[in-house]
Amino acid sequence: MHGDAYLLAAVGVAAAVTWALRALPFALLAPLRGSGAVHYLSAHMPVGVMVVLAVYSLHDAELTTAPYGAPLLLALAATVGLHLWKRNAGLSILGGTAFHVLLASVVFAG
Repeated sequence: MHGDAYLLAAVGVAAAVTWALRALPFALLAPLRGSGAVHYLSAHMPVGVMVVLAVYSLHDAELTTAPYGAPLLLALAATVGLHLWKRNAGLSILGGTAFHVLLASVVFAG
């Protein structure tokens, strides 16, 4: 193949592969809509994600030096409180994160 034909073929193959990779999840999703496993995961994964985030956030908590993890623990309490109050995972995560940043940056900045 010569220059122009080769470039057109390469662009065509790249476009076809890109289109196929973007369409594939939608094609695979249709049969799964009625699946019990998918419904179970959609109901329980938000809680699972929040647990993983909480454990990851707490695993490096410095509890032996001042402020003894106070910003982290107060933000955790605020996150749990927000979630119990509003039952909105996005609001809970955003509110808890903002509260932690406020505490760590302003109140307990040292």
